[in-house]
Amino acid sequence: MKTTKFYTQASKPPANTAEVLKIKKAFPALNTEKIDQVNNIIKGTTKLKPRIQMNTKEPSRKQIIIPISKENVDSFIKNSSLHVTNINRQLHNAKSEILVNYIRTKPLGITVVTNKISQPSDLMLIDQYIKNSNDVNALQV
Repeated sequence: MKTTKFYTQASKPPANTAEVLKIKKAFPALNTEKIDQVNNIIKGTTKLKPRIQMNTKEPSRKQIIIPISKENVDSFIKNSSLHVTNINRQLHNAKSEILVNYIRTKPLGITVVTNKISQPSDLMLIDQYIKNSNDVNALQV
């Protein structure tokens, strides 16, 4: 004996059953999942996939690339958290709205990633800090 489920038995009870019944009357061939989808579209509660914004080809405008030698990169990156703190302190003292999030290595130097797009004055301040750092040999810059 085969039992059939009615729509009201197979689905979660919606907030407004009158709307679901209207959809069922308008589209009698739709199964319960499709009726739920139509009801969600009408109510405006569709589930959108999260969109990840990622830059994989070129540096973004929030990245500052500073070319220095590999030896300097290795010695500078050892104290990167200290350098991020010091750079942020200098930016704050200069009344800038920019903050450095982190520093990472690149084959030809380092990349400083900021929270916003940097102004030329911010770029100069960050560049001067890195090139005047004790961890960077000025002869190899």
